[in-house]
Amino acid sequence: MRPYECWAIAAPGLEQLVAGELRALGFGDASASPGGVSFTGDAAGLARAQLELRVASRVLVRLATFRATAFHELERASRQVEWARIVRAGRAVRLRVTCRKSRLYHSDAVAERVGAAIVRAVPGVRVTGGKDREDDTDADAPDAADDAQLFVVRIDHDRCTISADASGELLHRRGYRLAVARAPLRETLAAAMLLGVPWDPRTPLVDPMCGSGTIAIEAAMLARRIAPGLGRSFAAESWPETDARAFATARDAARAAILPSAPAPIHGSDRDAGAIEAARANAARAGVTADIAFAVSALSAIAPPAGPGLLIANPPYGVRVGESAPLRDLFARLGQVARERCPGWQVALLSADPALDAQTKLRFTERLRTSNGGIPVRLVTATAEPASARPRATGRD
Repeated sequence: MRPYECWAIAAPGLEQLVAGELRALGFGDASASPGGVSFTGDAAGLARAQLELRVASRVLVRLATFRATAFHELERASRQVEWARIVRAGRAVRLRVTCRKSRLYHSDAVAERVGAAIVRAVPGVRVTGGKDREDDTDADAPDAADDAQLFVVRIDHDRCTISADASGELLHRRGYRLAVARAPLRETLAAAMLLGVPWDPRTPLVDPMCGSGTIAIEAAMLARRIAPGLGRSFAAESWPETDARAFATARDAARAAILPSAPAPIHGSDRDAGAIEAARANAARAGVTADIAFAVSALSAIAPPAGPGLLIANPPYGVRVGESAPLRDLFARLGQVARERCPGWQVALLSADPALDAQTKLRFTERLRTSNGGIPVRLVTATAEPASARPRATGRD
């Protein structure tokens, strides 16, 4: 079987992290571009990437690329695509079409032609839609509720690319997070925070605003080398050309790589008892209960383990009117706690407002920019200097 031309979709700003993951997995040709990372691999490589990627949103496999300025060109080229490699007889198919700066600009009309080519090639196929929508990196967008095979059709400057979705559900769906607290953080973004710092799993980690525990759980999975996709299935497993042994072998190798425990303490706390209950339930499903110490605690009462380590948080963003004053106090308290209880530790925040960062009185450096639920955010890091080490203001008599 010829190698797959793959595209790992990434949220804006996270492409280089995904490229780094792929190179670490052995995909030396991984190349980042806006929106994702291209790489090539055989069936075993595709299985490994699906199981191991922590930050990517979805993996696509390119089936065809051609120029199309008229519908008869689109129809002719679409009929040449080897649809039977991907779709079994009687399977449902879902289309996502985008048209930009091209003579073929009507997405529904494009979907109709491509859908007809699939129906002609594979008996009994049902085409369920052709929406002009890209929801792979939008944390608030719904994922597909059915098991229809997704094909992504993109026409840009009269160049048409047809790809098959190899993932199925978006890759942040690890399978462990059934219980969520208010404003949950997507798993892929939590992993991006850890890789973007970057965090050394041999050092302790504390999340004092852990909510339903996503950052702490992703940290425990990273520290123990638990592949994030071990608890789920993937669309490519149902392709007619897929050898089931490729995914079985990849899963066996991933399980063999798991460490028995995290090498350093991981703590998560929140003042909301319901959030901690959800975090513990999620950790149990992820198989990392013994690796994380969860506690109901106010920010000012945290008891970090011996460090130095990483104090990491996804604090409220204050996008609604009237929230700025309480949040200024919260950020100021966070900075004070970091200096007093975690001196010498690294501090990492996912922040939407530099003015709030300044309330901590920590000297932050920006690591990356992305978005969370449509809100532009920055991952920033600083070292918590002890209060006694900060220079005092001097004056004249």
